[in-house]
Amino acid sequence: MPTFDIVSTVDMQEVRNAIDQASREASTRFDFKGTDSTIELSEKEIIMESSTRDRLKALVQVLEEKLVRRHVSLKALSYGAVEDASKGRARQHVTLNVGLSADHTKRLGKFLKGLGIKSLSFQVIGDQVRVSSKKRDDLQAAISALKAEDFGVPLEMINFRD
Repeated sequence: MPTFDIVSTVDMQEVRNAIDQASREASTRFDFKGTDSTIELSEKEIIMESSTRDRLKALVQVLEEKLVRRHVSLKALSYGAVEDASKGRARQHVTLNVGLSADHTKRLGKFLKGLGIKSLSFQVIGDQVRVSSKKRDDLQAAISALKAEDFGVPLEMINFRD
């Protein structure tokens, strides 16, 4: 029976490369001179800090530009509130959304049921959804419908098997 899996992943190596490029650009660009702007990556979180809120906003823009250039979806980022750090500096935490939450799997299940394809069935396995059908064409129709819909997270359809 043909199947495929729906997952939400981010290539962490590409994220690291984008952060390295953004921090290098922040250290060499004229408008960032003397602001001591930093971008750090922890496990699943990016911490950005700069001298003012305006410089922090510019730093976010540089980071997003580098992420897009490296084909990392901006849907994978969720921004925290800008908070005041020591000495009047501004700090912001950005969380990387990796994996499908229970809420997202429910929305995906509702969407797949709403397609009206009778032979289509799905199963939630951890943080991924496995979709199966008797016909390959039904799965391809489901994939194109999923790509057209916005779920707020980057979706990948992998492991397509006949």
